[in-house]
Amino acid sequence: MTAWEAIALALGGGAAGFINTLAGGGSAITIPIMTEFVGVATANGTNRIAIMLANLSAIAGFRRGGVVEWRTVVRLLPATVIGAVAGAWLATVTSPGVMRRIFAVVLAGVALSVLARPSRWVEEREAVLHEPWRSAVFLAIGFYGGFVQAGVGFLLLAGLVLGGGLDLVRGNAAKVFLIFAYTPVALVIFASASQVDLGVGIVLSAGQVTGAWIASHLAVARGAAWVRWVLVAAASVAVVRLAFF
Repeated sequence: MTAWEAIALALGGGAAGFINTLAGGGSAITIPIMTEFVGVATANGTNRIAIMLANLSAIAGFRRGGVVEWRTVVRLLPATVIGAVAGAWLATVTSPGVMRRIFAVVLAGVALSVLARPSRWVEEREAVLHEPWRSAVFLAIGFYGGFVQAGVGFLLLAGLVLGGGLDLVRGNAAKVFLIFAYTPVALVIFASASQVDLGVGIVLSAGQVTGAWIASHLAVARGAAWVRWVLVAAASVAVVRLAFF
């Protein structure tokens, strides 16, 4: 890897860390960049190093702002982690190509929901997801996150905001904690299948950690209404990229 390639990887990581913390889809930036160096399977695994460290950085920012809903996070952890373990294992033995199209459809639905009913994403309300449906939904989201990661932030936000009743700032805070919780386990599974490149992962992490730290502080400072427009923009770009490129 040349110095210019390392710079491009770090800058891509910074953009991805920012986008992932406020919305999702940042892996649609980083995985194509890493594919140039290590191939798609190893890129999917290596991406988890930066995801883990970036979400840890984001947690610190959200925790300092006092917006982490710990009770919600603890309730959702078991189902999300179990789903992610199953998804990560499947990703080591199959191709994620079909998931790209599914992802594009899901993101389109999320973007339309944000535009059509903006108040549902900005204000806190009563949760509409209850057991056993809540666990089933987050088991499925965890499975997707373990399998391909790209776009899982959108799905988690939909579950936490539309299903769980949180606003976008608190939903993002819960989201980054859930992703951080399952990512180390997924990383071990990918590493055991020799699908992790440590050097590339460290360079990518430097950018992602910085982007995540900045995004978490901006989210707390500017509030849910501002985050909503970041979510719409990120979802729209990701849909176009995955559907047509």
